[in-house]
Amino acid sequence: MDAADDSTMHIVIFPWLAFGHLLPYLELAERLAARGHRVSFVSTPRNLARLPPVRTPALARLVDLVALPLPQVDGLPDGAEATSDVPYDKFELHRNAFDALAAPFASFLDAACDDSSNRRPDWVVADFIHHWVADAAEERNVPCAMLLPCAAGIAASAGRPGDPSSHAEQRQAIAQAMSGAPAFEAQQAAEAFATEGVSLGPSLISRFVQTLTRCRFVAVRSCPELEPDAFRLLTRLYGKPAVPLGMLPPRPDGTRGVSSKNAEDDDVAITRWLDAQPGKSVVYVALGTEAPVRVELLRELAHGLELAGTRFLWALRLPIGAEEESIMPSGFAERVGDRGLVATRWVPQVRVLAHGAVCAFLTHCGWGSIVEGLQHGLPLIMLPIFGDQGPNARLMEGRQVGVVVPRDEKDGSFDRDGVAGAVRAVVVEEEGRAFANNARRMQEIVADRECSERCIDGFIQHLRSCKG
Repeated sequence: MDAADDSTMHIVIFPWLAFGHLLPYLELAERLAARGHRVSFVSTPRNLARLPPVRTPALARLVDLVALPLPQVDGLPDGAEATSDVPYDKFELHRNAFDALAAPFASFLDAACDDSSNRRPDWVVADFIHHWVADAAEERNVPCAMLLPCAAGIAASAGRPGDPSSHAEQRQAIAQAMSGAPAFEAQQAAEAFATEGVSLGPSLISRFVQTLTRCRFVAVRSCPELEPDAFRLLTRLYGKPAVPLGMLPPRPDGTRGVSSKNAEDDDVAITRWLDAQPGKSVVYVALGTEAPVRVELLRELAHGLELAGTRFLWALRLPIGAEEESIMPSGFAERVGDRGLVATRWVPQVRVLAHGAVCAFLTHCGWGSIVEGLQHGLPLIMLPIFGDQGPNARLMEGRQVGVVVPRDEKDGSFDRDGVAGAVRAVVVEEEGRAFANNARRMQEIVADRECSERCIDGFIQHLRSCKG
């Protein structure tokens, strides 16, 4: 890049260490590079190595992958850099390792600001809990924007963020925001977002508020076409602009990089199985790479898929220490026969969702998974586990693109009959046609490339206008 060229910018993007954040924000980086802007995309070495290559050599010259080695923390497994690598009971250690990146990031930013051969950063774009990233930018007089990787309406429904000073006040604020949620979900949210301590550092809600305070505006992975009123409401609540990034759907070919010969073989086997199924007959089942689901509930899910009687492909992530045999009911494979396939290793999710044999998506309702499902016009069978997944599921239920699996109000458990009933409601019963039609209407928004490009252009305009 010509250092004297004022028409382009140098933008630093630092996503959270989860592929549900890394992948869409790499897509954002490529969209910015396609407009001539230089991007420094920051993560850890193993995470960057597992990302798909930048699409073209021309874009690759403008997207600089900045590898900051993740500091070692006793008890954290070797190579556990993404959240999907980390056992649920080790998340605290992963957050400690992440916080130890503060000094290396500050050093990187110092070098970037002092490098006379390249333009100093015009912006730092930080994920929503990267408070020390926002601090480093502010200390060096580099403006900061905050990434919010959820629906604008979900963020707005939580209300105006305050800065509660005590643990009790934080839990009370979360309880108010989750007043319409089931009891188990509100309890999970309080534990996840209000927990803090000497080893954990600030709670997630404190990190969020600190990041928001230091940013010039908030960039949201959504669009006004999908949420026509939410951006105005969010701007009013936050007291600073809420700017749409668009849906940032993944690449149509679903590439994420294949890390091994075994993964390639799995991909081929899955594709062959799908090719042998009738059109629009298969329910794809995937509960994400991080959400903890107890073995007994996975067994109920298996029973439910069997009872539903439909064809299914289940991307099963085994709990730590569990074997597939401990989850599958006795005789399950024989009874299901050729109508079901359980895959316990890598599954090319986007390519599966795009396959003509798939008719519906049983999902945990992470925002990225919802985008991927709706990108291909698939109705949803929703089984949220934690985080924003419950609110996302209720948002999609309100849009009538599917149904939520019934849950116990107190402990969040579900049973086989509830799973089977939800699958049949979407795939077999007459009402399923309406869900499929509504999903296809939402596909027109989520997969609309022109809408996406308009959002990126608007985001760039905010970078220009909010810099001063």
